[in-house]
Amino acid sequence: MFEALGEKLGGVFDTLTGRGSLSEKDVRAAMRDVRVALLEADVALPVVKDFIDKAQSEAVGDKVLRSVTPGQQVVKIVHDGLVTMLGGDEEPAPWINLHAAPPVAVLMAGLQGSGKTTTAAKIALRLKKRENKKTLLASLDTRRPAAMEQLAQLGAQAGVDVLPIVAGQTAVDIAKRAMNAARLGGYDVVILDTAGRTSIDEDLMSEAAAIAAVAKPTETLLVADALTGQDAVETARRFNDRLPLTGLVLTRMDGDARGGAALSMRAVTGLPVKLLGVSEKLDGLDEFDAKRIAGRILGQGDVVSLVEKAAETLDAEKAEKIAAKMKKGAFDLEDLAEQLRQLQKMGGMQSILGMLPGMGKIKKQMAGMDMDEAIFKRQEAIISSMTREERAKPAIIKASRKKRIAAGSGTDVPQVNQLLKMHKQMAGMMKKMGRGGRKGMMSALGGLGAGMGSGGMPPGMGGGMDPNALKNLEGGGLPGLPGAGGGLPGLPKKK
Repeated sequence: MFEALGEKLGGVFDTLTGRGSLSEKDVRAAMRDVRVALLEADVALPVVKDFIDKAQSEAVGDKVLRSVTPGQQVVKIVHDGLVTMLGGDEEPAPWINLHAAPPVAVLMAGLQGSGKTTTAAKIALRLKKRENKKTLLASLDTRRPAAMEQLAQLGAQAGVDVLPIVAGQTAVDIAKRAMNAARLGGYDVVILDTAGRTSIDEDLMSEAAAIAAVAKPTETLLVADALTGQDAVETARRFNDRLPLTGLVLTRMDGDARGGAALSMRAVTGLPVKLLGVSEKLDGLDEFDAKRIAGRILGQGDVVSLVEKAAETLDAEKAEKIAAKMKKGAFDLEDLAEQLRQLQKMGGMQSILGMLPGMGKIKKQMAGMDMDEAIFKRQEAIISSMTREERAKPAIIKASRKKRIAAGSGTDVPQVNQLLKMHKQMAGMMKKMGRGGRKGMMSALGGLGAGMGSGGMPPGMGGGMDPNALKNLEGGGLPGLPGAGGGLPGLPKKK
């Protein structure tokens, strides 16, 4: 979501960090460019004005202008300003407040189409997996066709109980029944999914207020669609006037919106952004962290989130087995298939690259490369079309076998050749690593910078990345970087 803003700010800071000294005129010109970038990203004007005033007053001070690295000092000031704008300078609130006698009520509010029902199920799943809480979902939407059935289906997918549907009840009656059922059933949390409208009206607000009076929720979360831009900020303001909101949830953060709503909402409403919807999947919910978001915007990556995601999604036992094989220089096609599966579990190549520091320039070099995640599924299909012997001994795959594999996977022979070439390169890297450890790998990749270490990182994240290596490896794939579970699958061929 913040890619366009990050690129523009990155361009501004490149001009600053490349200079040995800065004048006040240089800083003011840079701040003008930052102001334009934020406004183009749809950040609210009062928020931009306050941000620039504070940042500029700090950036033109003697401490910065006479610094050994004035450009880096300006970047730090902007980073700290973004963190403050997002509310990160305050004591972080828990992602959900459960400090009350059970059953704790969580009220979901928002406009129709904001992703409220899906978010309710996501929170229920998160409570079940992370907090080990027994949760009851209840739909109070008596107007939208099939709203209750939708929540029932999502609850079944998440393995969470859903309040049975009783026709003819009002939203307030359902709220009372849900709270009573939760008390009798020994539930820890009740999530009340209220009705939405296409726009804010008095009926909507009155009903939500009546439900809040009955349920007395510990958390009242407003779910807003980040793609709606400044409309989402106005929606938050108006809901906050009528309901005891405790936090915000921004959905569709994986979309291509400019990101201004996410940056403005905390400053305009005073409410903390607690959660971010990052995909349509039920596990696609992240806790909001101002410092991590600011880091992503400024191209500093979000390694902490990457590690957390890896810990949740990757199979540690399989990763250890692959790592052990790599140390012996043995990396067969079955191992490559497992790497592809683990990559997809983590959200694909783009998701991972977005969390790595300094990926802005590398992404530019990737312009024109086919980064469609279907490529990796196709590669997995090719491996699945091989026999066990072929996966263990790729060298035996000659012309006739390639034709059979291509036919079985719905691909063509050149695509099979490309996969085999990629595997050969990766296997070669693993052998070098086995012989010479990290030094051998660094040498093999032409002097890769020391990376983030293999102690707690996900597969393929143990080493640095040389942007120049991309050009040399088009078509054959980027060899896996050393790490806890192996390397990233190769990048597809440039179009």
